[in-house]
Amino acid sequence: MQVLSLLDEIQFRDPVRARPEIAHMQRLPPPARRVVKALLPSLPDPDESVHYLNRLMAEAPEAALTIAGNQTALRYALTIFSYSHFLAEAVLRYPEWILDIANAGDLHRGFLEEEYERLLRTSLPQAGLPRAVDLALFRRRQILRIVLRDTLRLADLSETAEDLSSLAEAILNVAWQGVRDDLAREVAAPCHNAFSVIALGKLGGRELNYSSDIDLMFVYGGQGSSSGPDSKLTVQEFFRSAANRMTALLSTYTPEGMCYRVDLRLRPDGSLGEVCQPLEGAKQYYATRGRDWELQMLIKARVAAGDPGPGRELLEFVQPLIYRTTTDFRTIEAVSETRARIHEKHARRAKQDSLDVKLTRGGIRDIEFLVQCLQRLHGGLYPWVRQGGTLRALGRLRDKGLLSSWEYSKLANAYQFMRHLEHRLQFDEDLQTHTLPSGADRLELLGRKMPPGLPGFPGAGTLERELDRHLSSVQDLYDRVIHSHRPIFDNGPDPAAEHGAQPLLLEASNNLKASSNAIFANDADAARCAEFPSVNLSRYLELRAPSLARLVSNGAIRRSHESMESFLDKVVERSDWLRMLDQNPELARCTIDIFEHSQYFSDQLVRHPRLLGEVEEACTARQGRTGFHAPRDRAELRRFFSDQMVRIQSDSIYHCVPVFRTLKRTSDLADSVISAAYEISLREAFDAAPAGGASSDPANQMMVIALGRLGMGEFDLASDADLIFVIPDSEAPETLFWTGVAERLINAISAYTGDGVVFSIDTRLRPNGREGPLVQTQGAYKEYFAQHAQAWEGITYMKARAVAGDVERGTAFLTDVQQIDWRRYGQGGRSRTDLAHMRARLEKEQGGRNPLKAGPGGYYDIDFVLMYLRLRGADLFYKVLNTPARIEVIEKMGHLDREDAVFLNAAATFYRAIDHGMRLSSGHAEGRIPTNAAQIAILTDLVARWTPPGFLDGTLESVTKRIRRDTRAFFARIFGPV
Repeated sequence: MQVLSLLDEIQFRDPVRARPEIAHMQRLPPPARRVVKALLPSLPDPDESVHYLNRLMAEAPEAALTIAGNQTALRYALTIFSYSHFLAEAVLRYPEWILDIANAGDLHRGFLEEEYERLLRTSLPQAGLPRAVDLALFRRRQILRIVLRDTLRLADLSETAEDLSSLAEAILNVAWQGVRDDLAREVAAPCHNAFSVIALGKLGGRELNYSSDIDLMFVYGGQGSSSGPDSKLTVQEFFRSAANRMTALLSTYTPEGMCYRVDLRLRPDGSLGEVCQPLEGAKQYYATRGRDWELQMLIKARVAAGDPGPGRELLEFVQPLIYRTTTDFRTIEAVSETRARIHEKHARRAKQDSLDVKLTRGGIRDIEFLVQCLQRLHGGLYPWVRQGGTLRALGRLRDKGLLSSWEYSKLANAYQFMRHLEHRLQFDEDLQTHTLPSGADRLELLGRKMPPGLPGFPGAGTLERELDRHLSSVQDLYDRVIHSHRPIFDNGPDPAAEHGAQPLLLEASNNLKASSNAIFANDADAARCAEFPSVNLSRYLELRAPSLARLVSNGAIRRSHESMESFLDKVVERSDWLRMLDQNPELARCTIDIFEHSQYFSDQLVRHPRLLGEVEEACTARQGRTGFHAPRDRAELRRFFSDQMVRIQSDSIYHCVPVFRTLKRTSDLADSVISAAYEISLREAFDAAPAGGASSDPANQMMVIALGRLGMGEFDLASDADLIFVIPDSEAPETLFWTGVAERLINAISAYTGDGVVFSIDTRLRPNGREGPLVQTQGAYKEYFAQHAQAWEGITYMKARAVAGDVERGTAFLTDVQQIDWRRYGQGGRSRTDLAHMRARLEKEQGGRNPLKAGPGGYYDIDFVLMYLRLRGADLFYKVLNTPARIEVIEKMGHLDREDAVFLNAAATFYRAIDHGMRLSSGHAEGRIPTNAAQIAILTDLVARWTPPGFLDGTLESVTKRIRRDTRAFFARIFGPV
């Protein structure tokens, strides 16, 4: 394994650290080195894999050689090293664990509670009461196996949570039996009374996390007589002592860590109540004094260890108290109030830039509350929905028509995404955390650790955007479902009347709500199509919005029935919104067009109907405006950007705006936001600096330069912005100040909060990447590119422009840098070989998962040809950098025939149109044509709007295949075979 070769082929976070560690791996046998080289590119953190493998060879050389000789064990070790520091350290201490798992050959299945219990008893060094350290060690060993199943995608979320719960139950049961027998011997009396360990919370629902507390309640049967003739303890004292000993055994910190943190605060009367409850006392408590939230949490309760008798009797007793036989809105109010208190408490405690995926609005807790709310409302009539696990409960609510398939899909996908995210936060260091890390690098690494097969989640780089989409979706569904069960206008003023609706329309409005709920509960697509619009909705629209009613009823809505229902459900509450749609037929058609083609912007409009104003601007002013002036207020940037994106993309869809024109407008919008963020950050940093700690007039010193898609003027929805920060040499003494400005700018735009980000910023294209200073001088840049930069770095700066700060100075600086690049790579023709190698590397690393961009004949083929022809031609500085402009300049220079120029323009337009269409449809880039027929139909329709007439001669798949073939042939003509 050649060090330089591996460094070139794998994207290490810290190449300087990786270089000597790769060199040390020369000690591995050649077959093991080949396995390592093959596996590292597929791992999220190859740096840590290499680091821990070297530590294993140094600290346990014999075991390391044994693992290296077993390909399965080596794969498992590298995987754990990449995903979890906590378990990597465990493998260094106990390398035989990895070998045992590899040799067992049963990683494809989870273990039942009985199997875990048998393994635990076998592993204990002595009979009788187990030691806390032995329980903790057993748990850690089994967590290693479960994490491997999870990260190797041999188990889905439900299977992982089930496995974790079975492990906890086995440990609980062994601990209880050991404590019971030990205490019985101590007091010289057997225990004849029944004792149940009831699991609550996530363990009760059999959906435990990697590092959850376990919420327990202890209940015993029988009266207060002694346990035996010679016993000195009453039954109550016996079980109280047993419960306390069991809790201490599980939660004692040992050299191997803690087994479980036990939380008993959910018992009757909480911390003030008895640690162990008599059955009759618990019944009386819940029947007379149990608070609403205490009944709610019993939805997940089940007997997890001990004798099932008392626990089952208690849970059967409380069922009628938990579930209603009639719909009672007081249950909704109680759940909503509890949720509001949690959010308020979390908001007071939360750090400014942290986000808790469990407690934030739209997070895991909201999904659980929503599910429990529906269960309590309908569990009396439908016992089928009485299910402790959230995912299973969601499925059962859908089975009974209490959630539509669309609502189920939204909630289930969001829940799985956030639980996977929660798991990866926790098993890294075995910490009970739900908070996203700070820093773009750490967030990117977390994104790479997420399972790539999650619905709608393509992988690293989109974590914040995808989380924002799920949080927004859950918030909207929570509010809408709660609203649908709220008595219409039963308290307070009539919201419709506040906006001009007449009281006589109240009944029609109520009927509309009922019809909307009925439609959402209908799972049959055919029936949904037949019933849209519903009879009541049709009558209401005919009465209040006849023009809109005619448009809706003529079949204009073919794909978006459910989301349009949700949208209209909000619109009818505001007469001004409804009037806008009725009196402006073009606005109505444009809105429907958006719902038919963009699930992403449909969700935006459903959540914020006020965005109709932006849609109106788009459809009434063809091509829209191109100038943007972002507010100089940090808190307003995200709303401004999202509002303007609705306007730009509505225009793109409805008016069939050429795709490169739309990308130019999106780039202008991003430029405006960056410029505003720069001014905000400069002002904040200057105000915070000590007297004399910054330049007296720093406003025109720093240069903020965009590279990549933004540098080219081809920024799009869900694009990252590649930025660098440069200062004049004279400002070198103020580098610390300017670094603060840059950090504030990045934070203003890309810091993740509950409202999401404006867009993500990537600063790794600066000299020396992550290891280089965030802010560097002009002289440092020029010296780096003249002496040290690799060809691909220099070429990257051929697509750059100044976007904020001193733009004039930035343009002059880029002119100098590009002349350096041309002298190094252009004149001697060196760039041809370097570019060909770079293109081959990208194809190998990314082509499989992103064929339209990095695969053979993908967009990168066009981009690399244009870069090479430009370098070969002259040291011109391009003021206009987008692809059509580059093609035009190169053609005028005589380096492209007219026929080739026409083809490249058409192919580039096609690729950008597909990419743009997928982003509009889903909110992110996929990299490959979807397989779903409905998605293909939407994408085909959009691409046809942005490509010349007749261009799509055949199916989208066949045209793509033809374009890729012809593009690769042209690339080979310029570079030779790849």
